[in-house]
Amino acid sequence: MRVGVEIGGTFTDLVAAGPSGLTIVKVPSVPARPDEGVFAALDRAAVACGDVKELAHGSTVATNAVLERKGARLAFLVTEGFGDVLLIQRLERRRIFDLQYRKPVPLVSREDTLEIPERTLFDGAIERPLDTDRIRDSLAAFLAAGEYRSVAICLLNSFANPDHERRTAELVCSIDPTLEVTCSYDISREYREYERATTTTMAAYVQPVIAAYLARMEAVLATRGFAGNLSIMQSNGARMPATAMRRNPVTALLSGPAAGVTGAVRQAGLSGVHNLVTLDIGGTSADVCLVVDGKPQLSHEAKIDGLPIRTPMVDIATVGAGGGSLVWADDGGMMRVGPQSAGAHPGPACYGRGGELPTLTDAHVLCGRLRPEARLAGSMQLDVEASRRAFAPLAERFGLEPAVAADSAVQIAIANVVAAIRQVSTERGRDTRDFALVPFGGAGPLHAAGVAEALHISTVLIPPNAGVISAYGLLVSDHSLYESLTRPIPVDDHAPGKVRATLDDLGAELAKRVDDLGLPGDRLFEASLDMRFKGQAFEITVPLSPTDVAGLTRQRLLDLFAREHEAIYSHGGGVGRNAVEVVSYRVGLHVPQLDWLSMAGDLEDPSDEADCEVFDRGERLSARLLRRGSLRPGEVVRGPAVLEDTTATIWIPKGWSGEVDAHANLIMRAQA
Repeated sequence: MRVGVEIGGTFTDLVAAGPSGLTIVKVPSVPARPDEGVFAALDRAAVACGDVKELAHGSTVATNAVLERKGARLAFLVTEGFGDVLLIQRLERRRIFDLQYRKPVPLVSREDTLEIPERTLFDGAIERPLDTDRIRDSLAAFLAAGEYRSVAICLLNSFANPDHERRTAELVCSIDPTLEVTCSYDISREYREYERATTTTMAAYVQPVIAAYLARMEAVLATRGFAGNLSIMQSNGARMPATAMRRNPVTALLSGPAAGVTGAVRQAGLSGVHNLVTLDIGGTSADVCLVVDGKPQLSHEAKIDGLPIRTPMVDIATVGAGGGSLVWADDGGMMRVGPQSAGAHPGPACYGRGGELPTLTDAHVLCGRLRPEARLAGSMQLDVEASRRAFAPLAERFGLEPAVAADSAVQIAIANVVAAIRQVSTERGRDTRDFALVPFGGAGPLHAAGVAEALHISTVLIPPNAGVISAYGLLVSDHSLYESLTRPIPVDDHAPGKVRATLDDLGAELAKRVDDLGLPGDRLFEASLDMRFKGQAFEITVPLSPTDVAGLTRQRLLDLFAREHEAIYSHGGGVGRNAVEVVSYRVGLHVPQLDWLSMAGDLEDPSDEADCEVFDRGERLSARLLRRGSLRPGEVVRGPAVLEDTTATIWIPKGWSGEVDAHANLIMRAQA
């Protein structure tokens, strides 16, 4: 048996694949003790841990440790003269009209920073040797005074020569072997000191938290007879064994949303859909991602609580448009949705747990798309009157009927989602009309048609059991590792040989790590370069196919760079007239998951058709009410219609139709 468990902000989802088929469970999350949600889901599913061959897990533990500032007390060791690197940050003002703007607060205070007398140059040459005997006493006194649990080491230009970092780490371990030591060279071997420093400190900050969390999970699993493999989802949409995650926990910061993208890509791929926009709307947020030719777009930098981290991750844009997002009025008298959320506790007013503020879920309840009889997550009955009471003050303020105010909130949420999708598509040169929209999460299918209409997307593909696609993504994701290295060279006649040699070295390093982890199966490599015109401040990523690497020439490098430059900036930028350079190298190694398990399972759910009343875009409609599992392949349902299952509700508005295909995906299209 294989089991995937994903912890969301509101619900914890489980998908188990065994001899008897799929088992699907949703239970409320326990934000203060997320591992309790995992075992509650296992108990609800009646899974015997001794029968589990592989347990794949994704959670927000690392992210929450940063957001809530509940990580380890951290010491930061830097090159002499660079003690303020985390405070100076970048010369940018992210909110230019905010008179009270303050830069993000670092994870390490200045008093916990120690400057080390040493200096490595950009090319790796040593300008000032490290004298460990000289600094031993001062370092020991510094570490003893702070009562630290973890140490982050980020010395200048260590990406070019890690000798000083490694010797400093050895010195720290000899002084206090109980300390967890994190070197920047093991986390991010790229230049730009501030970003490398924040990534390293974040990895060191969450490392003890992740280690303790995994230790608790492994201990309880052991008492339950689990002897299989425990793997953790990474931000890049692939997973790794838990032992590898302890080495660099920063890769797990955005694991939950990434798992959903992977699940959507695999399930849509069964129907031959490979260019898609994923829309994951759960209880807390709405996450969107662009997928081209079956590959989610990757980003190499993101921000957590305003702090940049450099690690490969699925390029996801997030807005506060989840089911628990609060609906409110700002000081200017405008209705807003999110980013504040009711969270798992108390949650939306309709949950009956003490929530009194209106949320997006309450809006759908008032509009009739979510019915009390549907029993959210299989067991939770919704309180319509509680939703009405929550919306009453807001409706009165705007002089609207509660249902009209609720429908307005839904339209605002749709507009917010559309803006997020444009960030990852049209603003990057991609026309959304060429893509299919794949919504999932508990609330994704409720908004899908409205989002598609605004973006002129003609096809919406809704996977079966859409509310637990993130947990499904854990089961079908590959094992992957990534590595990068900054080593600038000009694009001249010697460049192709240097590029191949560096990529080969990085590939061999990744292969050894996979060998050490004991991961069986085929191995696929991918490579890319960060390139720029000489004198530019930033680079663009240039993918390389295996054929490109094998037959690389100077002209081919220039042509590939010109192609990517044209796609982003709409001009080739004068390639051939201006000097071009390679700055950084990136290699990924993938061990593919060959079993593309279908999410369809046993969906048969015969039921009598009924009618319900839905308020949609200013109009009261009589809609068909069906169980999704009652639909047979090829059967067409014309809107307005509400389709229900135990994990999500689908809204097919007037002017749309839906048809189930051979893989149990519901294909929605706007009627001519």
